Amino acid sequence: MSEWFREQFLIEWPNVWADRGWTVPACVVGGALFLLILWAYRSIQAPLWLKFTCAAFKTLAVLLLAAILVEPMRSESKPVPGANLFAVLADRSQSLQIADRGESSSRADKLKPQLERSAPWQVALGQQFDVRRYEFDRQLAPVADFQAFAPDGEGSSIVAALTGVAERYAERPIAGILLFTDGNATDFSDKTIDWSQSPPIFPVVLGAERTASDIGIRRVTASQTNFEAAPVTITAELEGDGFAGKSVTVELLDEKGERQQTQTVSDVRDGQLFSVRFQVKPTERGVIFYQVRAYAKGEEESLEDPTKSDEATLLNNQRIAVVNRGQGPYKVLYVSGRPNWEFKFLNRSLAEDDEIKLDALVRIAKREAKFQFRDKDSSANRIFTNSDDEKKEQVEQYDEAVLLRVGKLQPGELSGGFPKSSDELFQYHAIILDDLEADFFTQEQKSLIQDFVSLRGGGFLMLGGTESFAEGQFHRTPIGELLPVYLSGVQNPPQQTEFGLEMTREGLLEPWVRVRATEQEEEKRFEEMPQLRTLNSVGALKPGATQLLATPIGESETRPVLVTQRFGKGRTAALMLGDLWRWKLHQDSPDNEDLEKAWRQTIRWLVGDVPQRVKVEANRRTADPNRPVEIAVEVNDENFKPLDNANVTIEVSTPDGETLTLTAQPKDAVSGKYASTYVPRTPGAYRANVIAYNPDGSEIQQTETGWVAEPASEEFATLKPNRDFLEMIAQKSGGEVVPLDNLDAFVATLPDREIPIVEPKIHSVWHTWGVFLLAIVLLVGEWGLRRWKGLA
Repeated sequence: MSEWFREQFLIEWPNVWADRGWTVPACVVGGALFLLILWAYRSIQAPLWLKFTCAAFKTLAVLLLAAILVEPMRSESKPVPGANLFAVLADRSQSLQIADRGESSSRADKLKPQLERSAPWQVALGQQFDVRRYEFDRQLAPVADFQAFAPDGEGSSIVAALTGVAERYAERPIAGILLFTDGNATDFSDKTIDWSQSPPIFPVVLGAERTASDIGIRRVTASQTNFEAAPVTITAELEGDGFAGKSVTVELLDEKGERQQTQTVSDVRDGQLFSVRFQVKPTERGVIFYQVRAYAKGEEESLEDPTKSDEATLLNNQRIAVVNRGQGPYKVLYVSGRPNWEFKFLNRSLAEDDEIKLDALVRIAKREAKFQFRDKDSSANRIFTNSDDEKKEQVEQYDEAVLLRVGKLQPGELSGGFPKSSDELFQYHAIILDDLEADFFTQEQKSLIQDFVSLRGGGFLMLGGTESFAEGQFHRTPIGELLPVYLSGVQNPPQQTEFGLEMTREGLLEPWVRVRATEQEEEKRFEEMPQLRTLNSVGALKPGATQLLATPIGESETRPVLVTQRFGKGRTAALMLGDLWRWKLHQDSPDNEDLEKAWRQTIRWLVGDVPQRVKVEANRRTADPNRPVEIAVEVNDENFKPLDNANVTIEVSTPDGETLTLTAQPKDAVSGKYASTYVPRTPGAYRANVIAYNPDGSEIQQTETGWVAEPASEEFATLKPNRDFLEMIAQKSGGEVVPLDNLDAFVATLPDREIPIVEPKIHSVWHTWGVFLLAIVLLVGEWGLRRWKGLA
């Protein structure tokens, strides 16, 4: 009320007294008149309230007139006209084309009259400040005026626009930033911005909380797991507004636009997110794109003809998911001490998995000591005795084990037995040892296996048997060091001829250990499993190891069956069972493939995180207004050490069918890392084929990556204005949120705010007509009361 009174009557309290020499006379005169007024009203016969009111009116008038003697003046600071800058930013993104619920005009239509240079608030602002005008979408652009304003931008880089203006005028006197936007920024990042260092920001929020009816896909993600046949789960998060109680149809389409799956979500609730999940099994390798689209049930034709739709926009009704199936095939090396049933079922389980290539070395005859006395001329292993191959030079000698090579091997591959060099062993992704003693390997091969896991990042699994773990003398060996269990301090448990299995709490949390959908079905599976008979005894679990399967001993104790842990860059597992194959032989139904599924999921877990020689990632820089994509490439040599001086070529395929060739440069002076940046200009799906070459020009490996540019989907991810964000930056920067219809009043208050460059202005309080009018009103009021009550 006082602020309104001051603005209307221009009455301001004086803070300067120009003629202080008249202070004593003014006090004497005012005091004398005050005493005279009290004496006069004391002798009058009238009600007390009347005498008090009349005396107060006349006293105030007298004091006001007496103050004139000391010439009261008002001194204040006002901005120097044109010396301070004031920035006006207008968001021209497509989201301003939205018309809110119950409105016939869009947000942009309401904004345009206020952007006219002849608007009163702009005229008043230009009289006091040097106004700098900008429009922004993905980039900030200066404009002379807003005559050509058109909301057709593909992004809302609010953060970049504000920080860009603040940095541009960091050394200039800027009084504030007036921001016209709906607050839905598309350049949010994890970087924390200190808005207190920015000039005061005054956001003008465009749009209402109640938006028009709309179905929007907020986000689409794709994840691959180690489940059966590695299905891909595509999850879409959607939000509906204005469709409460209705049904929404969500479809999954492949790259050719063919419908793969359809789901219907009933009873949609306004303002609440809901998720839809699709599981697909791609038949192709490499980068694959899937499209998710949503629409009101029965309104599919609206996607082709937007005029038939009642939604606020259809630009957020579809999104693209990227699936990368380009890591395989994985190579697994299986080494067994003897032919057994375990290998039969393992090999059969992986035969139909195109992503896994199993090579095996199965020992069919042991070697003899070199000092073994021999009573015959032949030096061949005894397995060849009395055979046609006994005299051949290429057969294994008596001091060499006889190995059977199994798998789709190239000529000469594994011909020398277990690999003796990193070049040969590091081409595999995982190693499985089954019922094999430590003396089978040389000391160099044992160290090589440890390096395979710790340096190359490979997977390692040891299966149980009569010559595994402690029975195989692996303690105090490099292989024993990488196992997740100790092989020393092994205690002989109570004798058990048969035992069953149970899943630990940690095992229930691991998807690759589970075979069936629910915990109850898993319990039923273990109840139906046959009793097993071969289990190796081991010591305690190593620090960091996780027990996933166990077998009960008595009522309260258990023995570990399956234990895993990380080791260096890789992962290791110990499965102490030696007769898991009994599970298959005792199944009631021949169609039950629980064992095969368990083996496939175990092997996929084993190779899931094993690095390739060439690793590529495509990362979007969301904080950058141009939204560039950084294609980061990591190249290793044969020993999986960072490779310097590699040549990396990137072939980018655009949605238009064009192919661009980029050359990656060393990144951040880090050995083995290279990167190139690409700015997508066309919405759609992008592929990048990365080819790495050795310094001598020979090709190392080719790999693919992909990404999606969807500026419209990101712009319309939500239609409600982000008022919380705008209020936050206004508060922290020292500004405030300004209503669109209150711009004139806001500009009028700017001179009274903190401005960089100001000048003092002094004016006489008495020379304002409001002071003189107040004195007259007080005297006339006192006279009127006396006349009304008949006082003399």
